[in-house]
Amino acid sequence: MATKNKVSKKTTAKRSAKRAQTSTDLERHVNAQGRAAMVKQVRQKINQLGVTYIYFQFVSVTGRIVGKGIPADHWERTAERGFQLVYGSTANLFIDRHGDYIGYGPEASELVGIPDPETFVQLPWDKRVARVFCTCFRNREEKVNPGGHLTSDCRGNLRIIHDEFQKEHGMHLRLGTEPEMMWLKLDENRQLKGGVTKPNCYHIDQFEELRPAFMQVVEYSQAMGLDMIQGDHEDAPGQLELNWMFDDVMRNSDRLTTYRQICAQVARERNLHACFMSKPFMNVSASGCHHNMSLWTGGKAKVNKLHQKTLPGMEGAFSYLEGGKNHFLPDPKINKVKPGPVGLMSIGGVIEHLGALTSIGSSTVNSYRRLWDTGFWAPVFADWGFQNRTCALRVSAPGRFEYRSVDSMVNPYLMGAALLRAFDDGINRKLDPGEPEERNIYAAMDEGKKVKRLPMNLGDALKELAKDKVIKSAMPDEMYKVYHHYKNDEWEKFNHSVTDWDLEQYLDCLP
Repeated sequence: MATKNKVSKKTTAKRSAKRAQTSTDLERHVNAQGRAAMVKQVRQKINQLGVTYIYFQFVSVTGRIVGKGIPADHWERTAERGFQLVYGSTANLFIDRHGDYIGYGPEASELVGIPDPETFVQLPWDKRVARVFCTCFRNREEKVNPGGHLTSDCRGNLRIIHDEFQKEHGMHLRLGTEPEMMWLKLDENRQLKGGVTKPNCYHIDQFEELRPAFMQVVEYSQAMGLDMIQGDHEDAPGQLELNWMFDDVMRNSDRLTTYRQICAQVARERNLHACFMSKPFMNVSASGCHHNMSLWTGGKAKVNKLHQKTLPGMEGAFSYLEGGKNHFLPDPKINKVKPGPVGLMSIGGVIEHLGALTSIGSSTVNSYRRLWDTGFWAPVFADWGFQNRTCALRVSAPGRFEYRSVDSMVNPYLMGAALLRAFDDGINRKLDPGEPEERNIYAAMDEGKKVKRLPMNLGDALKELAKDKVIKSAMPDEMYKVYHHYKNDEWEKFNHSVTDWDLEQYLDCLP
């Protein structure tokens, strides 16, 4: 009997120790089912591909890619223990106009970045180097919530919010983005000289002029897991849009982030500037980043091997969800044209929260130049329709919605999380978006239709966000504090600056 009690105590002690090891968000993430096997698979890839250095990267509040570089010899240790970096890196370690660090002061602890092995991919422009996305956690030694999820980690938040949505509704979000950007020329002093091409939309000759750059982008993109499907020249100087296959919201966000890195690298190699600023030129179109959305159940991840015998990274970076049931398709028993009930309620949620969503989709002072430069298809009204580009939301094809009030500076992780919260609210409250508007919205207004206008500057958009509890919940705790601090400071800096416009307008206006 005593022996049995002794064994029982040892077993209890072991179980307690194991529970202690997995009692924090950080340790649960490290010890997640299947992760140890993937860590070993990454080591095999490192050896197979000859990788000697790895970028461990995450994404800041503005969508900027930050992190550390670590020799590949230390992969296993870093995979288990992570690396440390100041909390303020999630806010680009910027200071506000008063000289204070945004979000976190110098007294704050250091976060722990844990790599997600399924995202490991070799860089095609230097095959000695690979990259892996990371999830961020509070320091293990914090007095409050040690090892907890770092709520200013926008990528980690998206995973949590998407998981919650799937548990409640049994559906997941698939997303395809349309990233426009501009290729600009540089002079001998690396100063901007305007676009490489003329602003001729869909013009194959102008597309051809950028062929050396975009073909290199396509090759690098395919090598890093982006299934490129189409591209064209848009209607601004040097403006291109290249698209890849839609996928799970997290993987698509990672791919948009990767695409931006690729464009920047190609620009370096060709002495160009890859410009993701929304509106560098007036009187031509700005660079948008329309989000095409759909909610699904089921489906399976299929690896797109892109005609390569050996994948230069983990299968997770090369797989796409296929099949399943699309809940945004019309229900023929109800209406053969309109989206089904889930789709309509989701549209209702987005329309309900468009004001706050605008602060995320149009996240810079410059974003609103796009809305004010009328006549270039930028949406400024809170309405929806079929193939109606004057509305903020349109049914671009059966089974998907195109959210148009979003530009090239968007942080896709914040946008994805906010859209999920809007869908959740629309479904739970059974919000009715009303009838689709098939007229040009300006003609409809001339005929007496009352339509709410979107916020027309960053300050007003931030006010809409501040009073919208649903969209704020997509930025839990420190995330909203950091975002508000960063973006409100950006708005204040703009308002207290004297610009060229001020001088041209007022310098000689009197006497």
